[in-house]
Amino acid sequence: MARSLKKGPFIDGHLQTKVDTMNRERDKKVIKTWSRRSTVIPDMVGHTIAVHNGRKFVPVYISENMVGHKLGEFALTRTFKGHKRQKGGEVGEARRQVTAWLPVPDSLEKTWKRQQLSST
Repeated sequence: MARSLKKGPFIDGHLQTKVDTMNRERDKKVIKTWSRRSTVIPDMVGHTIAVHNGRKFVPVYISENMVGHKLGEFALTRTFKGHKRQKGGEVGEARRQVTAWLPVPDSLEKTWKRQQLSST
């Protein structure tokens, strides 16, 4: 559920003070924070904020496109290692069926048919 516009964006106080002092001093140090729930505001643009992902701090360079999002969206907490392969290392039958209905340009279709005929 979205936050009310009347309340404004949420940002932790300690993080706000750090960003304000960095802007005032024109300093570009990395700010470490555990506050994944804080919203990115325009004052943060150009700074690097190290957001904790539960195990380590992930450095996030704040750009204009990130304004309005939460800091936690840019520091992933889970590592995706890929889907499990089927026995034999082959692609599953369902995957072969999906590629069968994709449109193929005429030039590629002719070469594909030639390769099929030569391999049989």
